[in-house]
Amino acid sequence: MRIEKISDIYESLKKDVRKKRLVVAYANDSHSIEAVYTAVQMGLVEAILVGDQQEITKVCQEQGYDLSCFEIIHEPVDSKGAQKAVEWVREGKADVIMKGLVSTDKYMRAILNKERGLVEPNTILSHVTVMECPGYHKLLVISDVAVIPLPDLNQKIAMIKYVTLTAKALGVDCPKVALIAPTEQVLPKIQSTVDAAILSKMAERGQICSSVVVDGPMALDLAIDREAAQIKKVHSLVAGDADCLVFPNLESGNVFYKTNTKICKSNQGAILVGAKVPSVLSSRGDSVETKLNSIALAALLA
Repeated sequence: MRIEKISDIYESLKKDVRKKRLVVAYANDSHSIEAVYTAVQMGLVEAILVGDQQEITKVCQEQGYDLSCFEIIHEPVDSKGAQKAVEWVREGKADVIMKGLVSTDKYMRAILNKERGLVEPNTILSHVTVMECPGYHKLLVISDVAVIPLPDLNQKIAMIKYVTLTAKALGVDCPKVALIAPTEQVLPKIQSTVDAAILSKMAERGQICSSVVVDGPMALDLAIDREAAQIKKVHSLVAGDADCLVFPNLESGNVFYKTNTKICKSNQGAILVGAKVPSVLSSRGDSVETKLNSIALAALLA
């Protein structure tokens, strides 16, 4: 079944007999607890909260949450809380990990630990967002808006694989991936157009992954607007109907993400991929709804 809206992810998870187990690293903040509590109440996941038990209990009592919904692991030190959450994943006690009140650098340090972390040697971590835009006819899977500043060719290959896997989890049999650049022309002085041309040919030859159509370089309007494709006389299976957008750098991806969320009021969920399990790496500015969407997306991919 193809998932047409983010809310459809919720319905898919509710049907799972075995709920995915989510562990939250240092769950001392009310926003994270509210999102996780809502996810548990909706039947999306089971939850383990690692953090200061007294603080977690206080938040739950103030908000009227049923403490029996959670398994609570007492760890009052933030960095140790992140390490404990990673440990639970390594031991097979959790399927998804989420950042709580711990800082991103401490959270990532625990995940990237060479001996006790969640990342295999030479693995590329990336950030994937699923976005429901009011002005587009289906869900968009985009990368990378938060982790890789200026991806090289190998990193772009990994990004293509990650958005493809995400789109397939959403029920898209053969995802259409657009490699975004300032223009659809291959211009030697603009590296993003050169990389896109190379990657498109590699994908055509089956050198990236199967059951995917990759095309580029593509200007953004060409990728998502059929009329623009017709006017420019570009004949492509991807043009005007992309399932996935791979941006050439973090700046362009991040601006696209924030423009859509803040001005266009898009609905979205986002996760960190490449580790042993999906990771919810929410921004401090993300709403409870976005965190809930991200939990649902991570559980779907776990």
